[in-house]
Amino acid sequence: MIEITQDNLYLLLPFKVSRVADMLCEDEHISTIEAIRRVYSSDMYKQLEQESTKRWHEGPVSLYQSL
Repeated sequence: MIEITQDNLYLLLPFKVSRVADMLCEDEHISTIEAIRRVYSSDMYKQLEQESTKRWHEGPVSLYQSL
């Protein structure tokens, strides 16, 4: 099993962002581009991209709820 570090965390982020953006599109009836923009500019994403927070461990539903 590969250890998740700050150097390889970027590999997990696109999947997490896309799932959260999908939920945002569905719930708020906004475009995919707008949803992705909101996710990437959120405090949740700032925490998610830091390995030390371990937020990458959370599933998309939990991340969406904290958005």
